[in-house]
Amino acid sequence: MFVLLDLKEGQSANLKCDPERAIELRERYEGVHPGYHMSKKHWNTVTVNSDVHDDLLCELIDHSYDLVVASLPKKTREDLLATNKKSL
Repeated sequence: MFVLLDLKEGQSANLKCDPERAIELRERYEGVHPGYHMSKKHWNTVTVNSDVHDDLLCELIDHSYDLVVASLPKKTREDLLATNKKSL
């Protein structure tokens, strides 16, 4: 799991994040907070339509995905990469 979305309101997303970067983002942006109902060390809640611009939000989504993929077993990562190449 790399993202949790608020589907009813659509106002926030919980995203996995490198712990050091998570702290930096929280200090820099008002729209970034410790992960709501998540591990505060590894997750941030990012408020949409805040001071977090869309490009950064997309970058944070990619970062979250990359962290999760990197933690998968090697065989699972290889299968995932092979599936992604086929879909391109």
